[in-house]
Amino acid sequence: MIYVVFSLFFALVLFIGNAAASIFLGIIFALIIKPDKSFVSLKIGTTPLQIGIVILGATISLPYAWSVSANYLPWISLFVLGSFFAGLVLGKILGIHHRIAFLLSAGAAICGGTAMAAVAPIIKAKPQELLIAMTIVFLLNALAIIFFPIIGGYLEMTNFQFGAWSALAIHDTSSVIGSALTYSNESAQVAATLKLGRTIWIIPLILITNWVINRQAETTKFPRFILFFILAIVLNTALNFNDQVLDVLKIASQLFLMLGLFCIGTQFNVQELKSISGKPLILALLLWMMVIPSAYWLVTYF
Repeated sequence: MIYVVFSLFFALVLFIGNAAASIFLGIIFALIIKPDKSFVSLKIGTTPLQIGIVILGATISLPYAWSVSANYLPWISLFVLGSFFAGLVLGKILGIHHRIAFLLSAGAAICGGTAMAAVAPIIKAKPQELLIAMTIVFLLNALAIIFFPIIGGYLEMTNFQFGAWSALAIHDTSSVIGSALTYSNESAQVAATLKLGRTIWIIPLILITNWVINRQAETTKFPRFILFFILAIVLNTALNFNDQVLDVLKIASQLFLMLGLFCIGTQFNVQELKSISGKPLILALLLWMMVIPSAYWLVTYF
């Protein structure tokens, strides 16, 4: 019966075709059904989303990727470093435990949950600390999927500007794509390309953190889907897909992205909200309030 309900919910997701609606239908499903950890959407996690991002890469050519990213790569690096160290400083000022501050700073600066999961074993973060940081970032990303497209429309941002703004200002890759996809397909392509520049910073983060703390990390794997995303761009460039193939790829990409966002929503757990204390949430909000207008200024006036 639970799979029948799941199928009905996903059919509604496809019918609506909206990223924000997808993740929140997933949350509603989780609140009503309360699936256990063995349920399919919890087991596959973000895999459909990663597949969707890889397929999206197959709709992008190398010349397009370069034209999008060339001017922004130095600024992306500046944003990553500025956000990370600002988070550490704010954490110190607020008196937040250094491990939670480090997790939130890494998540905000690079790629949300992926960066936090990568550095957690290096800094010896406790499961509860990682849970707190993950939950805060999840909530902020959910808000971003809803409100960023609304704000972008109100400010009359172009598709390119909105994609770049999403890539710079939102934490997780899933939410970056979800927000941009709500705005337009072009915005999603721009966002996916520029978000790659942020995600790559996970490599020096892991290496430097491990070197500073002088311990061997247990699980510090670079997200493989990013490598496949790059390969998909190369494949598009080499084969020069025609419009019909590109249309099929865009439809397939959107299907997997919607499924992935829905599955992420089904992982929502009310109990996790109770673990959030005030200061870490304040840190995440202050950091975000610094990044959002800075990113907007960059993409609209630079």
